[in-house]
Amino acid sequence: PGGLPTEAMVAHVLVSKYADPLPLYRQAQIFSRQGVDLDRSTLADWVGRAAFELRPVYDALMADLKRSSKLFMDETRAPVLDPGARKTKTGYFWALARDDRPWSGTAPPGVAFTYAPGRGGLHAERILQGFGGILQVDGYAGYNRLIAPGRVGADIQLAYCWAHARRKLIDITRAGTAPIAEEGVRLIGQLYAIETGIRGLGPEQRLAARQERSGPAVALIREWLDHHRARVSAKAPLGEALSYIAKYWTGLALFLADGRIELDNNAVERTIRPIALNRKNALFAGHDAGAENWAIIASLIETCKLNGVDPYAWLSATLHAIVSDHKQNRINELLPWNFAAKLGD
Repeated sequence: PGGLPTEAMVAHVLVSKYADPLPLYRQAQIFSRQGVDLDRSTLADWVGRAAFELRPVYDALMADLKRSSKLFMDETRAPVLDPGARKTKTGYFWALARDDRPWSGTAPPGVAFTYAPGRGGLHAERILQGFGGILQVDGYAGYNRLIAPGRVGADIQLAYCWAHARRKLIDITRAGTAPIAEEGVRLIGQLYAIETGIRGLGPEQRLAARQERSGPAVALIREWLDHHRARVSAKAPLGEALSYIAKYWTGLALFLADGRIELDNNAVERTIRPIALNRKNALFAGHDAGAENWAIIASLIETCKLNGVDPYAWLSATLHAIVSDHKQNRINELLPWNFAAKLGD
């Protein structure tokens, strides 16, 4: 009682909460069974203090990601307690991810979450300040702000997601017999079959294979799309799915012009799944500051996992380095992928 936790103890609490979604109240119950009296408020204080100390590493992660030429972006709900209203309000976690491994890029994978009070495109624009390049997203209209005429900032090119297009068609096939939708699913499946054979090759090799094999497949999809759009009611579920594909066609076909672009943004969706599971178990963040802490720690833990680094080992070592007066101008040494490199040495 009255003692201070070690860095390893704090790391254990953080990993339990954000990697193995175990809410703080359950952790407090587990400690109590082991004879350790730790109030949930004490654990919450440790989380907040750790997030404060880790903030410079998070900022370095975000800065590194925004120096990339290609990123993924997605967003997911973040319920936050609104004390004045005695209920929860809906904020959002925006995920900005890099994964260049499918085209043998040398930059290490990573993801940074940012908490924002809403889902408007202005939040995406704020988060992406300083980034210029290809951004792979779903069809959410808020991203259109990034390519609006007269927008100030580096040029951003939007690549869209074939998985979302296919998902709309699959939903139709599950509702009953739907030969047109089934044909669309089959045609898009051909693109994925081609990608399986070229994953891991360099961008030039991928581009050459796509121009030779994927180009004709995309032409067939375009022919199928135009033929059936002229015959299906735009208000029918199938018509809406076809309109979706047509609306985002330019960004969907962009992978034919650049070997770095993926068919979909599943890479960033995978990083969001632990957020959703944590949200289910913890129900909501206690306040906006708590949601921001959640974003910081989840970013670093998920980046560890992407780089094959044990989050507990990294957090223990990094918190120890920070309290031991690690130099601010050497903060990049603490990024998870550099920890992985040290382990390799």
